[in-house]
Amino acid sequence: MKMNEIRVIAKSLGINSFGKNKADLIKEIQRKQGNFDCYGSATDYCDQLDCLFRSSCLSEKH
Repeated sequence: MKMNEIRVIAKSLGINSFGKNKADLIKEIQRKQGNFDCYGSATDYCDQLDCLFRSSCLSEKH
């Protein structure tokens, strides 16, 4: 997911994205949505099935 898309999601949730890197912003969104703030920590499996970033987290190398 591109940073601009993440910023749009953050803004819709009332999160200020200024000065935050991608991972930190995603973790803040995860917390706001009631998920664990675990972006980038999963290796092969993630049990957060409702997380917006699940597929990108598992596919990206961090």
